[in-house]
Amino acid sequence: MAAQTRAIVSGKWLADAVKTNLVGPKLRVLDSSWYLGKLKRNPRAEFERSHIPGSSFFDIDECSDNTSAFGHMVPSPGHFADYVGDLGIGNDTHVVVYDTSNFGSFCAPRVWWMFRLFGHNAVSVLDGGMKTWLAEGYPLTSDYSKPQRADFKATVNQSWVKTYEDVLENIATKRAQVVDARSAGRFRGTEPEPRDDTLPGHFPGAINMPFTSFMDASGKELGTEDLSRLFKEAGVDLTRPLWVSCGSGVTACHVVLAAHLLGHQGACVYDGSWSEWFKRASPEMVISEGK
Repeated sequence: MAAQTRAIVSGKWLADAVKTNLVGPKLRVLDSSWYLGKLKRNPRAEFERSHIPGSSFFDIDECSDNTSAFGHMVPSPGHFADYVGDLGIGNDTHVVVYDTSNFGSFCAPRVWWMFRLFGHNAVSVLDGGMKTWLAEGYPLTSDYSKPQRADFKATVNQSWVKTYEDVLENIATKRAQVVDARSAGRFRGTEPEPRDDTLPGHFPGAINMPFTSFMDASGKELGTEDLSRLFKEAGVDLTRPLWVSCGSGVTACHVVLAAHLLGHQGACVYDGSWSEWFKRASPEMVISEGK
């Protein structure tokens, strides 16, 4: 199935797969919705009320390193393998990920990236997510039956995960370009961060490409021509190393996905992102136009 290698699948493709009963051990669908506390949305409860038929709920807080002081950091390979195996995903399963955000996609690219990080390339993001699925009139259900457990073996590509120390060193060496996917206001320091203990701003040398800019008004991913133009306008050279950051390592993965669609397979994620940087960096490493 060629779709196994496509990073994005359409609503029509998935609706056809649902209709012809293809969802099962060879095709699993995951609702990976997650929201900042301020939005007061409960994604698991929303999933229980309605979801794409045959899908399971993927909790990025549960499938993370729970020993870390920072939210939803990358889990160990063993934890990831156990978690996705419990969702009926094996190494030969094609996984399609979506979320229910008003943007179209918010955190689905993070889960897409996690699967690839742990050696699983047969993973796709549903183009436009639940927003487009609803707009195109495809069915929803509250029915859920837990998939039969599968065996998943994970191998991690640790070089794709960057640390605070890596980013600090890179500010001096400038070996990699670092893109920050937060909104322009948060990046510049003129709009508040959604976390009360964190002020906005960015680290030296960062390039701002808000994650929302990679999607059109309907929430679907832009075509390669438009994506290419975005990187060009931002001054990002996709032949050079690329690292990405955001608030907590979630929306940064939109940049990884966009770069991947343009043939750059190895963009790396600063997992702690701004929520870690702000707490650890010295004042001169926080650039802000705000007060």
